[in-house]
Amino acid sequence: MAIQVWVHADPWNQELVTAALEEGADAVIVPAENVDSVRELGRIPIVGERGDLQWDRDVVMVEVYSAQDEDRIVQLSTEDKIVVVRTTDWTIIPLENLVARTRNLFVEVSDMEEAKTFSGILEKGVDGLIVHQRDPMRLRSMIREIKGSKLHIELDVFTVDRVRPLGMGDRVCVDTCTLLHRGEGCLVGNSSQAMFLIHSESIENPYVAPRPFRINAGPVHAYILVPGARTRYLSELGTGDEVLGINASGNASPLLVGRVKIERRPLLLVEASGPAGPAGVILQNAETVRLVGEGGEPLSVVGLKAGDKVLGRVEQAGRHFGHKIQETILER
Repeated sequence: MAIQVWVHADPWNQELVTAALEEGADAVIVPAENVDSVRELGRIPIVGERGDLQWDRDVVMVEVYSAQDEDRIVQLSTEDKIVVVRTTDWTIIPLENLVARTRNLFVEVSDMEEAKTFSGILEKGVDGLIVHQRDPMRLRSMIREIKGSKLHIELDVFTVDRVRPLGMGDRVCVDTCTLLHRGEGCLVGNSSQAMFLIHSESIENPYVAPRPFRINAGPVHAYILVPGARTRYLSELGTGDEVLGINASGNASPLLVGRVKIERRPLLLVEASGPAGPAGVILQNAETVRLVGEGGEPLSVVGLKAGDKVLGRVEQAGRHFGHKIQETILER
């Protein structure tokens, strides 16, 4: 999942809560006596006494004074508690250690410089930011930038070797809550070692109306890249999940999944050579299914030929439950 943003509105400030609601924050922290006021304004998770998430039961604050506190934080995170780490000196426990060892890790920030630092550690970042900002306009700007901030993913060039039709199979269309444009799509692959940029159905054609929210992504077994440098099987996706949208320049941001359609369709295999050797992706055999060319142009799979250049992503590490791991894994 994308990084969560909680807004700290204790002492109570209605403008901060309104900003949190309107800019898409994930939760607010408010005094117990103001919980009902939040619920009158809109629907958003509330942290605190009488809230949806309560201190000690669901969320724990850990003050770091020594390196010994690291093990306590790790233990708490295994108990499915959200752990908010607070320290005046990150040299006591380098945050990289915690990010590598834990989940449900939150930190407090007051400006965008801190937010960018904490959200980018180990290319994974913390799981959540608690924003302490009393200026409603600055708060809005921070939420907007954090939630909408674009990652950059270095894309690789693959050379198509051949395209051959296969039999029938179950393919997945991922319908997102975002209108996509030329050159934009998602990274999908038969293996986690090589993924291809599959273009959205945003291109005009004489056969069907464009559906710029849709990625005709591939068969149920395929991987798709999602926020947090993770992969998911296409068959696992559902309404409310997130995938990573990417354009031909490598700029990436989360896309909310609105619907997933699985239908039986004819498939084909695109075989290509990349920086790490042979790779491939199975896609629906249809004119509206496209990869992305080296210059960002959409290339229909039915017109692909040997020698065509397409964009994708090579990764050296294997995957275990969607996370990168360093071990010997051979996928064919």
